[in-house]
Amino acid sequence: MSRVSPRNGGDYMQQEDEWERDLLLDPAWEKQQRKTFTAWCNSHLRKTGTSIEDIGQDFCNGLKLMLLLEVISGEQLPKPEKGKMRFHKIANVNKALHFIASKGVKLVSIGAEEIVDGNVKMTLGLIWTIILRFTIQDISIEESTAKEGLLLWCQRKTAPYKNVNVQNFHMSWRNGLALCALIHRHRPELIDYGSLSRDQPYENLNLAFDIADEHLDIPKMLDAEDMVNTVKPDERAVMTYVSCYYHAFAGAQKAEQAASRICRVMDINRGNEERMKEYEQLTSELLEWIRQTKPWLEDRTMDNTMMELQAKQAEFRNYRWQHKPPKLEEKAHLETMFNNIQTKLRVTNRPAFMPTSGKLLSDINIAWKELEKAEKGFEEWLLSEIMRLERMDHLAKKFKQKCESHDRWTDAKLLYLRNEEFRNSKLMDLKAHKKKHEAFESEVGAHQERVEQITAIANELNSLGYYDAPAINDRCKEICDGWVDLGAQSQERRQALEEAEQMLEAVDQLHLEFAKRAAPFNNWMDGARDDLNDVFIVHNIGEIQDLIDAHGQFKMTLGEADKEYSSLLGLSDQVEELVQQYNIPGATENPYTNISPEHLGALWDMVKKQIPERDAVLHEELEKQQCNEQLRRSFAEKANTVGRWIESQMDAVANMGLECNATLEQQMTKVKSYGTSIQEYKPQFDELEQMNQEVQEALIFENTYTEYTMETLRVGWEQLMTSVPKSISEIENQILLRDSKGISEEQMKEYRISFNHFDKNKSQRLEPNEFKACLLSLGYNLREDAQGDADFRRIMSIVDPSCTGYVMYDAFLDYMTRENQDKDTADQIIESFRVLAGDRPYITEEELRLEIQPEQADYILERMLPYQGPEPDVPPGALDYKSFSMALYGQSDL
Repeated sequence: MSRVSPRNGGDYMQQEDEWERDLLLDPAWEKQQRKTFTAWCNSHLRKTGTSIEDIGQDFCNGLKLMLLLEVISGEQLPKPEKGKMRFHKIANVNKALHFIASKGVKLVSIGAEEIVDGNVKMTLGLIWTIILRFTIQDISIEESTAKEGLLLWCQRKTAPYKNVNVQNFHMSWRNGLALCALIHRHRPELIDYGSLSRDQPYENLNLAFDIADEHLDIPKMLDAEDMVNTVKPDERAVMTYVSCYYHAFAGAQKAEQAASRICRVMDINRGNEERMKEYEQLTSELLEWIRQTKPWLEDRTMDNTMMELQAKQAEFRNYRWQHKPPKLEEKAHLETMFNNIQTKLRVTNRPAFMPTSGKLLSDINIAWKELEKAEKGFEEWLLSEIMRLERMDHLAKKFKQKCESHDRWTDAKLLYLRNEEFRNSKLMDLKAHKKKHEAFESEVGAHQERVEQITAIANELNSLGYYDAPAINDRCKEICDGWVDLGAQSQERRQALEEAEQMLEAVDQLHLEFAKRAAPFNNWMDGARDDLNDVFIVHNIGEIQDLIDAHGQFKMTLGEADKEYSSLLGLSDQVEELVQQYNIPGATENPYTNISPEHLGALWDMVKKQIPERDAVLHEELEKQQCNEQLRRSFAEKANTVGRWIESQMDAVANMGLECNATLEQQMTKVKSYGTSIQEYKPQFDELEQMNQEVQEALIFENTYTEYTMETLRVGWEQLMTSVPKSISEIENQILLRDSKGISEEQMKEYRISFNHFDKNKSQRLEPNEFKACLLSLGYNLREDAQGDADFRRIMSIVDPSCTGYVMYDAFLDYMTRENQDKDTADQIIESFRVLAGDRPYITEEELRLEIQPEQADYILERMLPYQGPEPDVPPGALDYKSFSMALYGQSDL
């Protein structure tokens, strides 16, 4: 048998493409097809006053075959050959086959020679092909295929009838009730369906055959015995006979199609309303969450304690991981929902959806950007506060340490200044006291820097807002006042010594030299002890290494210090020798300084003891910074991997629209695979978040091993999470446009190739001159004159209503589909209502409910206004379907 396909590419009988030739070898089926196809041919040939008896022989010369095609097509075929030779017959059959092929039917394995030779199999196959093309192909119910449409029509018409269940074109018709139900549905006066029984198939079938032949002009094409006794009636014979019923009742079908169109439009309208309400509700909830969250992110109040700051940091981390991700998904869902609503409205020729004020996508994006700005500011504030509090804690400890050291030093100096023993000293002792005071003043001058350091630390703590600043200020004032008092007492002692200087002689040079050298050395050791005990804070290996290097340099000076210490001990030893040698009373006490060799020895021992302790502290800090360095490297390695992966995925998703060889479904599958990959990659990103938490807890603020920060990676991740649903939405819209408008895959591919060709910079948009060139490439005739410019400006106002100066692909595709496809219009809906109303300008509730489903009818009756026209004798309750239909496509309140 032949393989057939319509010219326009739709498979109106897809299940017939693979024909089981062996079934024709069944004698029962061949008998049924012979009878049915013969009766069908005669129902058309009788219009010309002729008929056939043997379907295998009467078409051999091709004359009646050509006559049959002229009757059913209404067209004139070429003049047949009159000769009776074999080649004349073949020529006539070929003319018939060529005519069938010209109607878009592809004939496979059927040749003129086989028809001329009386091959019954091929002749039956040819007649079935003709029946499909000229009788069944035009049957279409709700965009289904021909066979499915005919089956759906039978199911709908017989649905209310008892004992009828039409599921196919063979077993469902054996008892004859289905045929009787079709007749009763359209011509109830011809048959009493209630009196029929499923147990009388012969009577039911013959009754239907006789009524159809007598009243519907449908010849008897089937035998009741064949239908009942055959294991499985021939499907093609039944389809051929049932299709005659469909065409006989075509007038009633017109009203059904009109009702179907109205129901479909009402379903679309109700669905759009529900989606709009859902969008408004979800938008309100998201904006309310943003409104409530922003004040918390903008709050900067705290009590300057690390405990409160850590609590805020934990709360912010919980917000970032627990609360924000679901809201980001809601935002992406709203964008997808809004685009789907607009696409559905545009596809169904409805006015664009305008949300209430403040609920546009732009309003959501603005609110979201403000939220992210507040979030970024809050995170930066947390980090700065951590550094500030850490700095204040370090300064407070350092302030306390230096104050305690200063107190110890001051207490010792005050004891010295209060000592009056120099008044009873000998001349030598008095001069020693004078020199000693000079050394004291030198030490005081050297100590001035430490007092200034204490003041500087206090000032910095005040500038940083230290929580206990009043106590710091009081302590600093106490030290400064004590320092002034110390200076005054020192000045008084100097004046007393100068008054007694006239009675004193020069002091022993050895004591003087010891005092001069001991004081700086003692001060150096005090400074060394302070440095060895100094509290430090570092943030990287470089800083701790600088401290270690400085400590190493300090240890290198110990040799010189040891020499100085030995030299000072030598001076003391010389004094002892002189005292013993010359028996100088009281000369063993150095009048110039209270620094004794024992004191220097004790300090020197303490310095040498503190050096290894300092080494241990520095080494411990070095190990800590090495661990921090490892954290930096680990984070950087992970961040570089995740960052490059995110960038590659973003590029892949962004370049999806540039693929022209893939179908939309293939693109959809690929984008969804990207979405799956992103979800599968989520643990990697969470692992990076955990590493970032460890970095923050280790107080690591800089990382030179990567250009990525956690903030930039979060932004990239969120953009990637948003881009996949957005791409899916765009492809779904394109699929919806393609399917709803009947656009072939080749047309979609042609539009994409043309758009990409003129999109030179791959920006997914065209400038006006690029768009114009694209239209010309697709066959648009735009003249090079004023009229052509006006036409192009009109087109630009359609594809770029916001006057951005660019044409996006969605707008381009929408324009091309609207230019090349039919649309539902108000006039079509008005015409459908007019069919139901019997050509009257109004319609009644009874007429609506006769053909419209109850739910759809209730929906229409709630919105349709009463008829106010000038028609006479308008029945009560008449409704104005014209104004209702116009409102659907204008500024409607529905």
